[in-house]
Amino acid sequence: MASQHRKPRSAGPRVAGIRPPVLATAALTSVALLSQTAHAAPADDRRPSLEEVEKKVDDLYRQAESATEKYNAAKEQTATQRRRVDSLLDDVARRTQELNTAREELGTFAAAQYRTGASVPGTATFLLADTPQDYFDQSQLMGRMTERQKSAVDDYVTEQAATMKKREEASRSLRTLTDTQSDLRTAKATVQQKLTAARELLAQLTAQEKARLAAIEKRKQEEAARQAAALAKQQAEARAAQQESASGAGSGAGAGAGSGSGTSSSAGSAATDPAYATRADKALAFARAQIGKPYVWGATGPGSFDCSGLTQAAWKAAGVSLPRTTYDQVDAGTTVPLSQARPGDLVFFYGDISHVGLYIGNGMMIHAPKPGAYVREESVYYDGESAIHSVGRPA
Repeated sequence: MASQHRKPRSAGPRVAGIRPPVLATAALTSVALLSQTAHAAPADDRRPSLEEVEKKVDDLYRQAESATEKYNAAKEQTATQRRRVDSLLDDVARRTQELNTAREELGTFAAAQYRTGASVPGTATFLLADTPQDYFDQSQLMGRMTERQKSAVDDYVTEQAATMKKREEASRSLRTLTDTQSDLRTAKATVQQKLTAARELLAQLTAQEKARLAAIEKRKQEEAARQAAALAKQQAEARAAQQESASGAGSGAGAGAGSGSGTSSSAGSAATDPAYATRADKALAFARAQIGKPYVWGATGPGSFDCSGLTQAAWKAAGVSLPRTTYDQVDAGTTVPLSQARPGDLVFFYGDISHVGLYIGNGMMIHAPKPGAYVREESVYYDGESAIHSVGRPA
């Protein structure tokens, strides 16, 4: 009965059936989520800095140039494969005609056998002949015809096998051509996509931002010019030291102490090769005449160029044939250190060897830089020292 007089325990206030601790937890969670949203929203709307835009645009142009070299390679392979397919198809047509001729010759022999009764047994032929001499003459003739027939059959079988082989080869080449054309379309689409993305990024900049971007670019050019001047000084000092060494070796040889002068002499000769200098002068004269012409991807002149199209055309003017792409041009000559680069040498850039310029001396080069730019003289350090891949001497 005591329980009937027990005072009921107060349940405390309730809100919509939620216990106070649960309500507190829900409130804290809501605050946390709102706080995260408040902090996250500005990050999503943050406008990229000019430096980030510049880097992104430069990356897109580099990717476009890399895709351009792949396009150039695919285009060259397509042309080569097309010539091969045409040649194979011509060969198949010629062999088919020869096969038809051989087949006609076999038909002639078959008709001759039918007319002369070559399939009649020899005894019957002897008995039916007018004289024994007629039989022997006819047998001798048919023997010769049989030998000719056997030769014709052999020629036919050989020609048939060769024709089938050529047809299969032509079919494989056509499939390869189709694949190469597909690669060509893919590379072209990639170039266009990268260039469109770069243009869209630049179009979003205000006039003030474009001016600031130009100022950043100018500072980069000034630093590149400083590095080019340092390289020019280094090369000049190296030449002076080499000339002094060669002069000393010559004096020693004149005094009778000629031993050991051969190495210096050959090094000096290699550094002043007049034949290379003559060809390089022609290549440089051509390149200088192209300054101011626009960069157009895939172009080889005369009104516009891409980077490898310019170097190929320049050396062609000097009588030297270079491959079409940077990937192949880098293997077309002798690799030399940048410190020993001479006018006419090719300077290659980036790990994927997607850019090339023509060295003119004093740390400078002529090149077709990128879409939207023009053929111009510029420091080999235009994109920093780390961008330089190697230097090649093509002739």
